[in-house]
Parts: sequence; C-alpha cells; structure tokens
Amino acid sequence: METEVTPKPISNGVTNGGARIVVDDDDEVLSPTDLSEMLAEGTKESHDRAENCQFVKDFLRGRIRRELFKRGTVALYFVYSALEEEIEKNKDHPLFAPIYFPTELHRCEALARDLEYFYGEDWQSQIRLSPGTEPYVDRIHQVGEKDPVLLVAHSYTRYMGDLSGGQILKKVAQRALKLPSTGEGLNFYQFEGIHSHSGFKQLYRSRMNELELDAKTKERIVAESNLAFGFNMMVFTELEEIGKTIKEEVQDAGLGHSHAEVMQGGDINKCPYYAAKMAASGNPTFACQLAMMLLRHPTGQVLMATWVAVLAGFAAWYLM
Repeated sequence: METEVTPKPISNGVTNGGARIVVDDDDEVLSPTDLSEMLAEGTKESHDRAENCQFVKDFLRGRIRRELFKRGTVALYFVYSALEEEIEKNKDHPLFAPIYFPTELHRCEALARDLEYFYGEDWQSQIRLSPGTEPYVDRIHQVGEKDPVLLVAHSYTRYMGDLSGGQILKKVAQRALKLPSTGEGLNFYQFEGIHSHSGFKQLYRSRMNELELDAKTKERIVAESNLAFGFNMMVFTELEEIGKTIKEEVQDAGLGHSHAEVMQGGDINKCPYYAAKMAASGNPTFACQLAMMLLRHPTGQVLMATWVAVLAGFAAWYLM
C-alpha cells in the first residue's frame, strides 16, 4: 500500500506533524513476509487456544464485577505507563519512529481520567502494581532499554487490539456497570485523535511493514508478541483469582456480546480482547522464554503454579 496524496483521497482522520495523512483506497497487497502477516499467522494458534478464557467470556457477556473492572484499569495504567515511557525514549529510533503516533494512540492520560472517576482525586495513592502485572511492566522496560526494536511487538499487540473492538467493550461495560452515557470511566476506549479506526489500522500496518527489518528480526518480533500475550494472560488469570474472593453481585447477563458477534467477518483483529486471548503460542520456545524470565523475577515466582495450570487448560481447550 502506498501512502500518498491523490486527486480524490480518502482521509483516515490521522494527522502527523501537522499534515493530514491520506491513504490510497487501492487494495493493499500483502506478502507472507510482511511483518503484519507474520504476526497474524504467528499468533493465530495462541488466539484460537485462548479464546475461551473465562474472564473474556464473562466480559463479553456483560457479567462484569465493578471491582475487577477497576483493578483491570489499574493494571492497564501501569502497563501503558511503562510502554509509553519507553516509546518516548525511543521515538527517534529508525526501527520505531515510523509507527510513533502519540497523539492518536497514547492511553496514559485517558486511563488517569478513568482512575480518577473510579477512585477519586487521590487515586494515585490508592493504586499499586500487582504481582501479576509487574513482570509485564519489567519486560517492557527491559526491551526499551536493551532491544528497542521489540517495542514494535508490544505496541502492535496493545494498540491494535485496543482499536479492534474497543467500542463494543465500551458499550458492554457501560451497560453492565451502569456507567454514565457521557463516557466517564471509559476514556481508555475513546481514541479522540482517530476518526476512522479501520483506516488508521491500515496505515499503521503499512508503516510497520515498511520497517527495514531482516527475517530474523521479524521472527524475534513475532516471538516477543507471543511473550506479550502471555503476560497479558497472567494479568487476567490474577483478576480471575481475585474475583473468586469478591462477594460483589454480578450484573444480569444478556447485556454483552458473544465471541461470534465480536468476530464478524472472521477477522481475528476485530476481537476486542485480542491480547487477552493470545496467552501462549504453540511454539515451546516462547513458553520456555516466558517461564525462565518469570522464575528469575521474585513476584513472578508466586504465579508460576497458576500459569502452569492455565497452560494445561489451553491444551484442553485446543483439543475440544
């Protein structure tokens, strides 16, 4: 796909450096060696195996506990704080700069507004980094400091997942938790700088595919994406465990969406909890890489038993 000014352009509503970017309406021609295609193919099994995660199914059906939603927002705040801190440090890196879109994508300020809504003005004194989120945050910082090209993997899996189906999740949470129609508590899902989600995602994937990466580096980015999905699943596993101890009444079912409804058209990128559903890849290398890192991390050791159980569950789901 070429990014250029045409006589009859179709605007995707994205601005960069003060100039409006337009995307040619010609069909995008993709190759199996394009990074976006490698990521989609290389994480497909993870998505298929993990799509029945209980937390995700409950969310999509509108069975959401307010306390868990709040804690999930806290986890996202710490993850995006780490990610966007490292992105800012590496915004001029030649292998990241083309996909640097802070105005359109960055989520920290939106998450801060959501946390203020849920916890009050002193929200910062009430939240903490949980054991299930800490290894994820540490990995992002490690990548940003030592191997910035792998930030491409973390940015792609987070931001593209947020843009894919975010409005569905917003509506489900708004109804189930009886949140204001004006959007308080749900700023995370609102990308005010993007007028066309599909157009922006097309642009983002095109920019990503144009990065000058050799085959080995692309493979490393795919591996890091699977690792990131594993960290995401640890966060959701932790929330599921916390949910078992919370006595809060669950809202009536029937306010959400089934996974089939969310996946209209068969595009896995339309799955709103894409990252949550891609916990582990079929390649044992990724699982070993994640396990070794967590075993070296004190807080990660606490969750290893749960993580092993989750992987066993994925295998069972895959055989169903």
